[in-house]
Amino acid sequence: MSSRRDFLRRAALASAASLAVPATGAALPRTRRDRGAERPLPASPSGTPERVAQDEAYWREVAAQYEVTDATTNLEAGFFGMMPAPVLAAYHRNIDRVNRESSWFARRAYPAIADEARARAARALGVAPGEIAFSRNATEALQTLIGQYNRVEAGDTVMYADLDYPAMQQAMNALAAKRAAAVATLVIPEPASLDAILAAYRTALDAHPRTKLLLLTHANNKTGLLHPVRAIADLARARGIDSIVDAAHSFGQVPLSLPDFGSPFIGVNLHKWVGAPVGVGALYIRTDALDRIDRAHGDEGSLDRIDSRIHTGTTDFAAVMTVPEALDFQERIGVPRKAARLRFLRDSWAEPARAIPGVDILTPNDPALVGAITSFRLHGDGARARNVAIARTLQDEFGIFTVARSGLAKGDCVRVTPALYSTPADAAKLVGALRVMAARRS
Repeated sequence: MSSRRDFLRRAALASAASLAVPATGAALPRTRRDRGAERPLPASPSGTPERVAQDEAYWREVAAQYEVTDATTNLEAGFFGMMPAPVLAAYHRNIDRVNRESSWFARRAYPAIADEARARAARALGVAPGEIAFSRNATEALQTLIGQYNRVEAGDTVMYADLDYPAMQQAMNALAAKRAAAVATLVIPEPASLDAILAAYRTALDAHPRTKLLLLTHANNKTGLLHPVRAIADLARARGIDSIVDAAHSFGQVPLSLPDFGSPFIGVNLHKWVGAPVGVGALYIRTDALDRIDRAHGDEGSLDRIDSRIHTGTTDFAAVMTVPEALDFQERIGVPRKAARLRFLRDSWAEPARAIPGVDILTPNDPALVGAITSFRLHGDGARARNVAIARTLQDEFGIFTVARSGLAKGDCVRVTPALYSTPADAAKLVGALRVMAARRS
């Protein structure tokens, strides 16, 4: 029987061997992530974004920048965006630096790095650095904007639609309760069209003349519908109504500049379509509207600075530090080309599926009203349990990952979201699955 001394001796030898540098001086094997970081993106092909969107050789090179699991065909990229290899490598370097240099780094060097990341994000969003502040996500940003909005008084009305995000609806309800105001809701028409959407908002605003605050969603998280935010914000502003825009799914999915929304208050994510590490969002407050948002939690900072409007406490330093690399990667592809590719992947499944009897596609084939995301129902069935079961069947039987979404006036649905690593073959796989599933229920 081995003695305890023998065991400890063998353990020490094993530990020393594990730390020894190979005699040849060869480097440790590189991970796939490291190899991807060393493989730069090729130059984008010439031609219109729509033509580039169908250049499969180019997009294979882009897809190679992502280390994608083979456990499923992931068509639920809307939850958060996978970091491409160079961004992931930068994130790991930043984590290592933060951990190595600790508070000495966080208190001395980090503030200037964070300011540069904010300036870089502001430039991409088309605003001044002083008009945005980082948050942990769009939900935190929008809850801040809604909860601290100070122009709603007793007897006034706040308004939102059925497609708006649940956490934002709840924030509007809480604001109304705090200010003794009323809540008005409206239903986005199905099927949607530009005229029908505008008519629905016009009717709702006319019916509630004391509305002071309107929540709008640009790229909808439930169906993928792109709302005509500027036109709706203009309708509201003409009636003396402020709008707050949920653009959580917008930044990086479609080309945008925040001032083009025509709204003074906007929340965005950087970890969905921009591909920054999870835990980075931002709120935007137009300079001339800063006084309409109260300072956070008794903050004694300057009334003239957006930083006094949000407190996140200690943030993920490395995530914020990686924002410029994420933006650089997106810009090397080009947002117009990226948006066209995502729309091409969406069309590759949604339009063939629209022709399948018993499949309801919930976004129109209108370039102004749809981007990457689109949802569907089978046989018009909006029951929650049925749509959860559809998503489960797609995964368990066909190896396709999607997600059920709730809260639509006409019932639940299943959301499909491709990403830059998705392929037309993935779209064809989904169409084949939907044909089988629709036939079973006919």
